[in-house]
Amino acid sequence: MPLIPEEPQIHESAQGPRATPASGRTAPTPRPVPGPRPAAPSRPGRPGPLRPTPPAQRTPRDAAPAKPGPSGPAAPAAAASPQIQLIPATAEGALDAAEEAVDLLLDSGRAPGDVLVLTTGAQHPWAEHELSFGEASYWAQHDAGDDVFYADAAVASRAATRPVVVVAVNGGPASAAATALPLAHSRAGALLIVCGDPQQINSVLGAGV
Repeated sequence: MPLIPEEPQIHESAQGPRATPASGRTAPTPRPVPGPRPAAPSRPGRPGPLRPTPPAQRTPRDAAPAKPGPSGPAAPAAAASPQIQLIPATAEGALDAAEEAVDLLLDSGRAPGDVLVLTTGAQHPWAEHELSFGEASYWAQHDAGDDVFYADAAVASRAATRPVVVVAVNGGPASAAATALPLAHSRAGALLIVCGDPQQINSVLGAGV
């Protein structure tokens, strides 16, 4: 604390003016000692008081990329499986049930080119008609992808993936459905509709159908 100048002591016996310092100036009157001053605000171009800066937090972008494990890079997530719908029908009525399913799909807003129809037994009349002009013309319509395409399940491996696949289990050898249904499942992007005997279909695709 700064020292406060003391006034000269005046004795009762002293006469005349108050004593002055040697400099000839009157001693200043004591003033209260000011308290601590607030820190002066920093000026432009002049750094303010230093403060400890918190450690920088690492964001996910700053984080180092994960290194692949011994087995190599992680495999991409598997594509979502299509939804499966089962329409009970006899072998004789499976094709009609498939036709009704297609009509409902188109009425609901599905584009004709989104739908592929497979048969395990007799060919659909449209497929029979188009094949009469030759396979090149028939498959050219498939490649165009602008209309519903009907095909025998035996040649379904040649068909491209479409959002909706409808299967009519309308007869054929016992192995036809066992081969056609897994293949149709792999060709369906969003929805697989199977028309046929539920017991036979469940035995192939599983009870979760």
